[in-house]
Amino acid sequence: MTLAMTQQPRTDVILEMRGITKTFPGVNALDNVNLVVRQGEIHGVVGENGAGKSTLMKVLSGVYPHGDYSGEIYFQGRECRFRDIADSEKAGIVIIHQELALVPLLSITENIFLGNEPAKSGIIDWHAAFARTRALLKKVGLRESPDTLITDLGVGKQQLVEIAKALSKEVKLLILDEPTASLNESDSDALLALLKEFQNQGISSILISHKLNEILKVADSITVLRDGATVDCLDCHAQKVDEDRIIRSMVGRELADRYPKRSPRIGEPIFEVKDWVVYHKEHADRQLIKGINLNVRKGEIVGIAGLMGSGRTELAMSIFGRSYGQKISGQVLLHGKEIDVSTIDKAMKAGIAYVTEDRKNYGLVLIDDIRRNVTLANLGGVSRNAVIDDGEEQKVAHRYRRDLNIRCSSVFQQTVNLSGGNQQKVVLAKWLFTGPEILILDEPTRGIDVGAKYEIYTIIARLAEEGKGIIVISSEMPELLGISDRIYVMNEGRIVGEMPTKEASQEKIMRAIMKSWNN
Repeated sequence: MTLAMTQQPRTDVILEMRGITKTFPGVNALDNVNLVVRQGEIHGVVGENGAGKSTLMKVLSGVYPHGDYSGEIYFQGRECRFRDIADSEKAGIVIIHQELALVPLLSITENIFLGNEPAKSGIIDWHAAFARTRALLKKVGLRESPDTLITDLGVGKQQLVEIAKALSKEVKLLILDEPTASLNESDSDALLALLKEFQNQGISSILISHKLNEILKVADSITVLRDGATVDCLDCHAQKVDEDRIIRSMVGRELADRYPKRSPRIGEPIFEVKDWVVYHKEHADRQLIKGINLNVRKGEIVGIAGLMGSGRTELAMSIFGRSYGQKISGQVLLHGKEIDVSTIDKAMKAGIAYVTEDRKNYGLVLIDDIRRNVTLANLGGVSRNAVIDDGEEQKVAHRYRRDLNIRCSSVFQQTVNLSGGNQQKVVLAKWLFTGPEILILDEPTRGIDVGAKYEIYTIIARLAEEGKGIIVISSEMPELLGISDRIYVMNEGRIVGEMPTKEASQEKIMRAIMKSWNN
């Protein structure tokens, strides 16, 4: 790392990025971007997928080393030329990515000091490591033992371990990339409160999030990126900043309606689940889904609300070919006749498709191209005599690229290089190519920006208009209220409420959950 004094150091600023430009072959990812973070503030960075947020943070943290971009980075009044992540961490800049970098089968202590173990004469000093871990866990509000395995922690607690790991490196600027994407509301609030505590201790933070309500809760200032450029800098204390104001800057236009207008044409019931019971996939005595009954009508969008751990994903996966759980019992009916969903192949042939909440691990083959991902679940649809017809496969991929407005250089582009919203469209295309009657969408807009969300909602509305039955599982209650026709409420493996959306509200949904606990 090379350091040089700035000509005019600013004492109130901890970080200044000037004129950052980063290009990839044929793509200008960052174009003269400027970012200023004041000492001790929480600074929000927002923008649509593909706006350049992650690229900018990779430049800052040394993933893209000095010389791989143009522009200047000043940290604590000195110009920094980071060669790698180790360089930026030595300076006190630590980034926590959305995909947590923890080793599941190692302990909390081993993860916190991995590659940086305290040692005496070349031998790890475990006593010192455990003592320091206890102090760090106390700082982030975790009561777990230092020797607890990461695999035994929930996602929210794993996120806190990542923060403890950052604190162990004497962090001065903490960067959090979508830290609450996989957290429930209470864990998210606890994490935001922790950022405020760190702020009181003089630690500056950069918070990247698609959840604008969370940004507004804690941010002192906000930088908006669009198409790789800085388009707005907002001081949350000097002016009135609300979600609409941010969205205008993000998308370059007004989003008068967050959800597309619909005139639903709901027909007869086409899908029904009766007395559905599922036991835990590893603990055979633990019942997860407890006698659930639900139905979906033709052209209807049915939402399933519930807190994290309520059993929504387990319900969906168990219906889709029993891909989760054991000792499963109950009936699944399509058009009044029981169907066999005992395997994924049989569930697909019966007309059911399931879009997973984890598109990167279970929805896509990231190292493969769009064309192959689109046809992956229905290779028979592009084959002749068990041989894939390359021309037909390309034709299908081009059709879904056009119909779903997948933004890409070509259908031969690797899916790993697409934005989150476009990756989600590829997953949708894959399952639509199987020709389902019932489409189960699990967290369909997780980790994608407000503009891409609107496009996904429009696709969902269009599918309902075509007469498909759709089930949407979402942790975002405004989303369910905005796109659903009817909502089921789940808690602890049971349906505890059902209401038409026009009579529903966030308060009514939470009341149904609380009432079930009291009973």
